[in-house]
Amino acid sequence: MTDTDDIKKCRKAAEQGNAEAQYKLATCYDNGENVVKDEAEAVKWWRKAAEQGLASAQHKLGVCYARGCIVAKDYAEAVKWWRKAAEQGDRDAQFELALAFQGGYGIAKNEAETVKWLHKVAVAEQAHPAAQFLLGCCYDNGAGVAKDEAEAVKWWRKAAEKGFMKAQFALGVCYREGAGVDRDETEAVKWFHQAAEKGFALQQYNLALCYANGWGVTLDYAEAVKWFRKAADPKYVLKAQYQYVAAAQYNLALCYSNGWGVPQDEAEAMKWSRKASEYGHLEARRALQAFGK
Repeated sequence: MTDTDDIKKCRKAAEQGNAEAQYKLATCYDNGENVVKDEAEAVKWWRKAAEQGLASAQHKLGVCYARGCIVAKDYAEAVKWWRKAAEQGDRDAQFELALAFQGGYGIAKNEAETVKWLHKVAVAEQAHPAAQFLLGCCYDNGAGVAKDEAEAVKWWRKAAEKGFMKAQFALGVCYREGAGVDRDETEAVKWFHQAAEKGFALQQYNLALCYANGWGVTLDYAEAVKWFRKAADPKYVLKAQYQYVAAAQYNLALCYSNGWGVPQDEAEAMKWSRKASEYGHLEARRALQAFGK
């Protein structure tokens, strides 16, 4: 949509019942594209298109119900529309439906149905890496399918090669532990490194440990300090990863205290011990108490 004339033409087609035009008009209202942003109008036109069977509109309407956007939040209604779209092959709806079955959102949990819909998305021409990762998790855990570590590795590899961080880390763990593949610490570090570059504490802390202990790489305290530092002050801090932030901070304190990879500096060691203690790291707290800090 580039100008008012296009909007007029789209609206006219939408009012005459053209489902594609109804979807486009809804999207314009949702984005405020050449019209005043109006979510109520967006939902109105997505509903009209969805009721005519347009899969992309059915997916969008399902999202509206899942989020409680203009309409009352209703996962069961969301699932209803996602199923309609999914059965027509809409990839996004298939993924949403898989997540609904996995989490029991608006429908009873069903691991077999989760796998069924994840598989459809995972093998699609433009496969969704998150679906490939989750499908790998199903095989790893034996959820909805027979446990198969090699099959888990297969799907994690596909997602990892698309840059999906969680899959890169999972694949690294497989190589480190020899789960589903031959053990290969060098290959493990390769995938850990790619995952760590994404900016999350767990992956950065794990890579730091590799360098600090010489796991799959030449022991390198300076490189370990680099990654401990990144994990200690990560770009993204998730509550579930607080323990890794704290562990990285404490290890950084140890590096400064012992002169591993950095000049020895007790002030810096105390600084990072305090930070780790604030995150709940018990050893850091004990160390501070011992020094009366």
